[in-house]
Amino acid sequence: MTFRGAVYALVRRIPTGHVVTYGQVAALVGRARSARAVGGAIGRCPDDVPWHRVVNAQGRISRRRSQSGMLTQRIRLEHEGVRLRRGRVPLIRYQWDPPTGRSKRPSRPARMGADGGPERPPPVAKNNGSMRTTV
Repeated sequence: MTFRGAVYALVRRIPTGHVVTYGQVAALVGRARSARAVGGAIGRCPDDVPWHRVVNAQGRISRRRSQSGMLTQRIRLEHEGVRLRRGRVPLIRYQWDPPTGRSKRPSRPARMGADGGPERPPPVAKNNGSMRTTV
């Protein structure tokens, strides 16, 4: 499958009332750091792709050549129940996290201390003004 085909297939899976970021799409199709390429693909997408559900990393609607495209995206999002605050989609609430069967962050085993519990970093000495430091 081509890069564009993978982008379109993923964007078609975004449920109504949710959004993803360009960078998130790039990472999910296996091309992390290709957010701009995702933007290029979205700019040329077929009519059956819900392009309006893709926003930038800050949750904003990205600039377009025509204001009407930006307004159309906002209207479509609001029609689906996505509320914008100060021109931003609250990603905490509306960002789609597709079920992938794996966790977002790879887990690593906790380091164990001498007492068998989790290892803690050593305490940091604080200078409360009573100690002199020399240069």
